[in-house]
Amino acid sequence: MPRDTGVPSGTLIMMVLQVLRNGPLHGYAIAQRIHLLSGDELRVEEGSLYPALQKLLMQGWVKAVWAVSESGRKVREYHLTTSGRKQCEAEVNEYERMAAAVKAVLKGAR
Repeated sequence: MPRDTGVPSGTLIMMVLQVLRNGPLHGYAIAQRIHLLSGDELRVEEGSLYPALQKLLMQGWVKAVWAVSESGRKVREYHLTTSGRKQCEAEVNEYERMAAAVKAVLKGAR
């Protein structure tokens, strides 16, 4: 059976915020960075990424400015805001708490 290389449910926003902590990126670069950092395990589809970025913009967690990519194309570059940094920390803490709880259940059920 083929493996699912999609992003685990509920983690996309957190991963986008985390990737943007290292500096501004355009959409395609965000998807590529997640893919690279995951050891080629996760693929972020455009149909998921751009709605997530819109949500982040609406929440005020990122801002977008027009820039020119390395290939010379006009792209929208996303920057993490101060409130986005705080939200990122909260999202990561919550994820780590839940992951530890799931791990405890899996370990205890052996």
